[in-house]
Amino acid sequence: MLSKKERFDSFVIDYKSIVNAINNYLAMYANTKPNLDAEDFVRRFSENYNRLIIKHTKDDKNDLSRFFRVISLFKPALATVLSPGQDFDNLCNIALRTFNVSLDRIRKQINDTGYKAKAKGPILPGSGSMDLQYYCTVCKKLFEIPPNMKEKLLNSDETLDLPKHCDKPMIVKIVKMEPKIEAKEKFEKIDIPPAELLMGYQSTDETQAEYLKLISVGIDIGTSTSHLIFSRLTLKRERSFFNMSNRFFLINREIIYEGDIIFTPLIDQNTIDIEAIIQFCEEEYKKAKITRDMIDTGVVIVTGETAKKQNAVEIADRLSSESGKFVSATAGPNFEAFLGIKGSGIVDLSRDRQKTIMNVDIGGGTSNIAIASKGEVVSTSCINVGGRLLGIDENFKIWLIEEPTKRLMKALRMNYQLGDTIPEEDVKKIARAYAEALVEVMLGDAKSPIAKMLMMTDDIDLTIPVDEYSFSGGIGEFIYNNSDSKIQYGDIGWYLAEEIKALVKENGMMVIEPENKIRATVIGAGSFSLSISGSTCYVDEEIDLPINNIPVLPVLVDQDNLTPEKLVKEIKRAYTQFDMVEGEDMVGLYFKEKFLPRSDLLSIFAQGIEQALQNSIANKIPIVLLFRSDLAKILGLHIHRETTIKTNLICLDELELESGDFIDIGPPLHDTKAYPVTVKSLVFNKKISEEKSHIENKSQ
Repeated sequence: MLSKKERFDSFVIDYKSIVNAINNYLAMYANTKPNLDAEDFVRRFSENYNRLIIKHTKDDKNDLSRFFRVISLFKPALATVLSPGQDFDNLCNIALRTFNVSLDRIRKQINDTGYKAKAKGPILPGSGSMDLQYYCTVCKKLFEIPPNMKEKLLNSDETLDLPKHCDKPMIVKIVKMEPKIEAKEKFEKIDIPPAELLMGYQSTDETQAEYLKLISVGIDIGTSTSHLIFSRLTLKRERSFFNMSNRFFLINREIIYEGDIIFTPLIDQNTIDIEAIIQFCEEEYKKAKITRDMIDTGVVIVTGETAKKQNAVEIADRLSSESGKFVSATAGPNFEAFLGIKGSGIVDLSRDRQKTIMNVDIGGGTSNIAIASKGEVVSTSCINVGGRLLGIDENFKIWLIEEPTKRLMKALRMNYQLGDTIPEEDVKKIARAYAEALVEVMLGDAKSPIAKMLMMTDDIDLTIPVDEYSFSGGIGEFIYNNSDSKIQYGDIGWYLAEEIKALVKENGMMVIEPENKIRATVIGAGSFSLSISGSTCYVDEEIDLPINNIPVLPVLVDQDNLTPEKLVKEIKRAYTQFDMVEGEDMVGLYFKEKFLPRSDLLSIFAQGIEQALQNSIANKIPIVLLFRSDLAKILGLHIHRETTIKTNLICLDELELESGDFIDIGPPLHDTKAYPVTVKSLVFNKKISEEKSHIENKSQ
């Protein structure tokens, strides 16, 4: 009996014929669609599909793993020739059924206790229990024939000399092999996953899928540069047993306009030129032929050193209010790191390659670090390292010294002021110190005085080993694209990139190139900041949405031994911990633990919420309850029915939130009851003292 590994490794499947069948099905379907050129459609799909399959040839060591790969690559290949929609779903459903037929057969055959590996090499006619052997006519004994000789005997037309035994040439006999009696082994079942799991797709044949198409804007006001981007987002809702909340999921984004990149205009070192930024955005809207009314959602993100300017809040609020229906304003290093790794394409790449990749988005003022493992962002961090922290012209005359550089110069025993000319050697020393601090925190915790001084958040979590590294942002462009012009942007960006490249090489770090670099954050802001709470939520229709900048307060309770008294106690603790006043501040109470929609738990929640929030009820402050579990609508109805809370109630669910997050809640999307939620962090105008040697976590 073959072992589990032997059966898996020896299984033979002609996956190429299945791929051909898929191509035929696609051609048949395309021929029914007047808007598709069937021949061209199938040709392009087939080329892209084969290219993806060949790319992983070395990684897949047997037929089964190759076939699994073929299934997992169908959707990515189809997405290269067809946008998400009904046709896309129909073709995925066809492929799903085709793949599952083959997987069912494999599942039965490979788990048959009588399974035998298919023979390789020359095959004799008839039963696999027949074999060729030498026979001595003198002593009447049989002898094994070497495989290469056996192949010659079967395939050669010439007369071959046979070996002798007992001084006489032997003859060849066809003999019946007696089955070997093997020791009884425990039969290990091999689990063959369904095509739904391998494809990452649930059939919509019976799920009544719905789609939403939204126009999103991402506006990035950075330390060095500012730019914007418009995207078309496609969201999909499947009404099925697997999606009880009827929640919409983002399934595709298409960039429809990439704006110009400008230097962020400043009135002085501490003030952004708001009117210049507003005028720039208005011109970009006109170029893209997009009006404010066409924008459904988006994010204005103020990043790096710009978030510390005196009027950063004002510019974020103005841009968000004038940019579209539900455009959030935000700043914050962890959120920027999240958007950077999303927009760079590294999250998708980590999923496709099943690896852990660290992306460092290096701009003018900060380096935002994020790790994606197998398609999930698992950790973010930020350090004050950027190209525009020291501004110099082509003659090395200093025109800008940001606060981090003042402190760094002090640590390096330098004393330069605005207007001074700095030697190139000292520019290199400053760039080297910044690069060393960055690489230090990429590889571990900040330990050196300079690295500790420059950290803006907690250290990156390196619990999961990093396989590869990538760089985005403006400095990322320098890292991958060599340039002879050292001071073309009036700062030390080129020198910083050169020092980073040298240190990466010294430390033997495996570097890959992301899909997007300087535009990574703005692409992330325009495409990935939106989450949709399920349509099974509860929102009082009298509440005027959107509501912005709601602080998230985690309430640490679970369903075991929950009482109204305990709930009241933990809610009060949450307010106190975050310096909020119940009855004055509007907050989002977040319940991260899983709660079942049992009637007894719903009653406890209703009583506890009413008792804990009496001042908020009296002052008519909206009560915002946020859940990870699918609980919102039924709880909202329960509270409305059993308490004095008849208005000003919002219950949203299926949200992944953390302490320190803020959320914006928008009005329902189009004719649905799905509410857009932007999860973000807000850090504006942080004061950094020269005396501080270490910036503690600033993500609030």
